[in-house]
Amino acid sequence: MGDGGRTALVTGASRGIGRAIAQRLLDDGWYVVGTATRTDGAQSLGNWFGERGYGCVLTSENPASVDALFAQLKAKERLPYAVVNNAGMTIDNLLMRLSDEDIQTVLAANLMLAMRVARAALRPMMRARAGRIVNLSSVVARNGNPGQSAYAASKAGLEGFTRALALEVASRNITVNAVAPGFIESDMTAELDDDQQQALLQRIPLGRMGQGKDIAAATAFLLSDSAGYVTGETLHINGGMRLD
Repeated sequence: MGDGGRTALVTGASRGIGRAIAQRLLDDGWYVVGTATRTDGAQSLGNWFGERGYGCVLTSENPASVDALFAQLKAKERLPYAVVNNAGMTIDNLLMRLSDEDIQTVLAANLMLAMRVARAALRPMMRARAGRIVNLSSVVARNGNPGQSAYAASKAGLEGFTRALALEVASRNITVNAVAPGFIESDMTAELDDDQQQALLQRIPLGRMGQGKDIAAATAFLLSDSAGYVTGETLHINGGMRLD
């Protein structure tokens, strides 16, 4: 399913799910712009993509970095047809132990950055009367999880944002959807001991953790022409942990 070299912007593309998404889009023929939070990360992405894309810096701490990114994209004539808001982070603790700064940091990284990127991307999409936006949520947005109140709130907010924005831009042939992963194999889960891993697996009806490629496949579908009649939806990829 090639996409004719159309440009896709993937935030947080240097590792984990974001890297898997970037790889899938490269395989599908997209030109990929990936973001990282540091210059060396952006350079590493550029080396990986070669002529099929490039890397750049984007941080939630600096709202001006969004404007700088889109200025670069415009100068390179690579304003994106598709945006994947994957960048995010968590600070896990009981709410009573979270500081205001902790909460603001999580909300800025997971919700505010996605809103800023989408807002910047929408200007050229509206003119072109076409575009795709996919926001990466999480199963905890619906299920909740002790010690992740800030993270769950940010992802639940992201899903609400997805639905509202989908209604705002549908008349311009722009779709906005979310993908909500469950437990995905990662460097962090690999560090869990056997007992901890078994406890996780007992919560998953399919009996295994997902892989980055599972999330990448769902994202690639939502960005494709085949998903042109899908908007405002959250696609759950969690092995049965959440059934709506």
